[in-house]
This record gives sequence, structure tokens and C-alpha cells, in this order.
Amino acid sequence: MPLDPVAYQPYADPDDFIREVTDLIWVDRSISFIRDNYEPDSIVHGAYGTSTTRDEVIEGTLMRISATPDRIGQAEDVIWEARGDDAFLSSHLVLSGHLQSSDHSRTIANCLYRRGRMVEEWVVRDTLAGALVLQSDLDELARAQAFRGYTGTWTEPAPADPIAVGDSGPRPDDYRPEVERVVEMIQAVWNDRDLQKVEKFFHRDLVLLTVGNRLVIRPEGYRRALLRFLESFPAGRFEIRDIQTNYDVRYAGLRVAVTWKFVGDYNGVANYGPLTGRPVDVLGISQFTFHQGALVKEVRLWDDIALRAQIAGMRGDEPVVLGNIY
Repeated sequence: MPLDPVAYQPYADPDDFIREVTDLIWVDRSISFIRDNYEPDSIVHGAYGTSTTRDEVIEGTLMRISATPDRIGQAEDVIWEARGDDAFLSSHLVLSGHLQSSDHSRTIANCLYRRGRMVEEWVVRDTLAGALVLQSDLDELARAQAFRGYTGTWTEPAPADPIAVGDSGPRPDDYRPEVERVVEMIQAVWNDRDLQKVEKFFHRDLVLLTVGNRLVIRPEGYRRALLRFLESFPAGRFEIRDIQTNYDVRYAGLRVAVTWKFVGDYNGVANYGPLTGRPVDVLGISQFTFHQGALVKEVRLWDDIALRAQIAGMRGDEPVVLGNIY
């Protein structure tokens, strides 16, 4: 069933919609447009928890723009997929930085729009990248943040069959072989820890872009990056919460976006300070690119400073007061 233009009017398509609306708010600074763009009871799941009102979105946007007035963002990818005939779910990869600088970071915002209005969003930012550029004390940054916790769909059990129905609702059965391949990879490599199978799913010359603005290459680099994260939460599991696909030659062809939740006890290697033995709840998003049937690229983001804030809160670390630096 074709997507009714009411889903993205007055723009040409959902890609154009996402690009232009984001620029209007974040580049042109029309913060008030959020009132036209978001439903009053819109839900946003971020790295520090869930907000449930449009006013919270406006306040958070104002504070972030005020804290980083010299940074500008632009679309690096938009993976959108229909949700019925009047709605779409987009996965918007944003590259943010100064006009001429090596200091940049990425954000992925997955947005569910119905009849041109935002109803629910899942967003992750690579705040670690900015902190590393400024050589900040990561634990001190974390103690300055408050992890509020999640509500709503994020606290519910993972979808039983995310290929058919994700957190955003029923999805079309597009590009099923590629979607099944991504789901199989997450289960085999990420959850079952069969790291030898990276070569089964990925091209030899793979690229992984991940937190801290890190560039990882080759299957062995991919394995080491995954091990580095899992070693702190050795029994942790990745839940697939949502999927969307899109084919567009402007973005190198077929891409598959996956919203995931990682839950695991912090009882392994103490990469985030003293161990707590208690579970973390990590919101993450990955965008995968296919070429000739193999995965060739992944952009994998979560907020590492927010993860540290969760752990610091569990330990009862004394909070500090800092300005927002990212």
C-alpha cells in the first residue's frame, strides 16, 4: 500500500521531511516549530530515560542548542519505512560538528511520525566523542548527569517477532532476506558470542563507526570492539526492539536500521569504575549497509556518558555540578 502524502506533507517524501524539519529546528533555530511538529503527549526515549511531553522536548532542545551554539548538524543517512498508510518510522543519522573541524560526532534519531506529527522517538548521541576531544574526566561528567529511568514501551518485553512487529507497530515485509540476515547476525555474533561468524555475515573490508568517534575495520577489529563492550557485562544480552529498511542509491543502496536494548549486570571488567553487580539498561541504534548480499558497514551508537551515569547512580556516587559541554 503506498504511503499517503498526508504522512509527510508539505515535503516531497519522508526523507525530505526529516531533513528539512531537522534543519528548521536545529540549524535555523526555530525551536517553536516543535509545537507544530510534535504531539503534546509525544514520547521520547533518550539515553537518560523517557520524557512524555512536548514541553520537555522544547526545553531539552533549547538547552542543547544553547550549550553548543557553534555546532551544526546535517543528515548523513535517512532510513525510513512506512507504518501503515499514514505514518512512517525514520532512522536519521546526523553528523554534527563545526563547519571546518575534525571535532565531530554522530546522533541517530528514530522518529515515528503519524500524519505529519511526531508521536514517539528513540534517540542516541555519541557524547563520548566530544568528551574525548576536550580530554574531560568521563566519570566526573557522568556524575553531573541524572539517569531518570524509562517508562512506556521501553519497559515492556521485547517484541516476539520484531521482523513483523516492533515497538513502533506492524512493519512491512520488505527485504526479508537481508533483515533475517541482520537478525541472525545479532543472535549468533552479539548474543551467542560466536565471533568466528563475523566473516559469515560481513564483507572482509567492513567498516564499523561507533562511539568515541572510533573507526573500526576488518572482521578482527569488529570482534575486538564487541569484546571491549561485552567484557564489562559478560552475561549481557541484546534485544531487538525495532527494524526498518530503505533502498536509496543516494545512501549506497540497501540499509537496515535496528533499535536495540542491551541489558546486563556490571560484574565483569571494571571499565566504568568500581563494579556494582547490578544491571544496566542501554538504548542503542545500529544502521547496517549491504553490498552484494553482505554487510559492509555498521554505524553503532549508544550514549557512553549516560551509561556511566547509570552506573554512578547505582553506586550512589556523589554528584558534581558541571556545565553541559556536548
